[in-house]
Amino acid sequence: MMKNRWIIAPLTAIAALTATPAFAAEELTVYTAFETDMLAKFKSGFEQANPDIKIKWVRDSTGIMTAKLLAEKNNPHADVVWGLAGSSMALLKDNGVLKPYSPKGLDQIRTTMVDPENNKAWFGNDAFFNAVCFNEAVAKAQNLSKPETWDDLLKPEYKGQIAMPNPASSGTGYMQVSAWMELMGEDAAWDYMSKLDNNIAHYTHSGSKPCVQAGMGEVAIGISMAIRGAKLKSQGAPIDIILPKGGVGWESEAVGLVNPQSDAAKRLVDWSISREANKLYNEFYPVVGHSNVSTPVKNYPNVEEAMVKMNFSKMAANRSEVLKAWSNRFDAKSEPRG
Repeated sequence: MMKNRWIIAPLTAIAALTATPAFAAEELTVYTAFETDMLAKFKSGFEQANPDIKIKWVRDSTGIMTAKLLAEKNNPHADVVWGLAGSSMALLKDNGVLKPYSPKGLDQIRTTMVDPENNKAWFGNDAFFNAVCFNEAVAKAQNLSKPETWDDLLKPEYKGQIAMPNPASSGTGYMQVSAWMELMGEDAAWDYMSKLDNNIAHYTHSGSKPCVQAGMGEVAIGISMAIRGAKLKSQGAPIDIILPKGGVGWESEAVGLVNPQSDAAKRLVDWSISREANKLYNEFYPVVGHSNVSTPVKNYPNVEEAMVKMNFSKMAANRSEVLKAWSNRFDAKSEPRG
């Protein structure tokens, strides 16, 4: 018996050695603002297709992640940025953080969701949109008409009946302010927002909260995220989701290359715009970058026909100035920060 033990032990050790991979997977540091419940699915999808590469996520909110990348621009720690707003990506490109790259399959991505400049450096994964959530029960009880245009929201009948996100604390709010500036021109947009402020009940610090408040009947109208409106309506909230004539604001979460020396980083960027990746995005977002991937979401409006032509580079460059001016004019009606 002792003899057999001595034979078995070396054989077991040899088997263990031969079962060990001949190489260690390369690790990529990926900065992101994707919601935390998405990260495992995206990591798993990529690593199954690329078993020789592993993702190490570094996650935070859009503003914090953008500031971190800018602070590290002379000594970058990230290999790839995957899941950050288009306006932030434009700012990162302007500061030299993102490097120009032409990923495989780019011709399949919607042109409206890709860096519009030469030497393209960021590419859209998904898009999120604004809409007007209109509580039909409150409207009936208070004899309020249904708004069809942005100008309709200036009617005196809506005084104290509108909530919208504070753009200084909500990307959704800044997205809509930027859309008004694109639609109307800057001077006209400031004039419009001053008139709208007369009807505003309060500004929230959450992009989805105005629609939630409209759904609960706290206000009749919430300028908010379209996807939140669709979910609430599917849950039975008495709301209509309106895309005002003239168009709505939107942003694209995108991918970009930071480390051009890494072939693995380039492979991640390539995969992130693939059909396979876009099918994963489509589980969370009804509008994704790939032109041939689209699964409808119940009660979600046809936002693609209402997309304002957003200038993400301009949004990035003007952000501080616009938010300071907005806060000076309108912050008095903001809800207390939780």
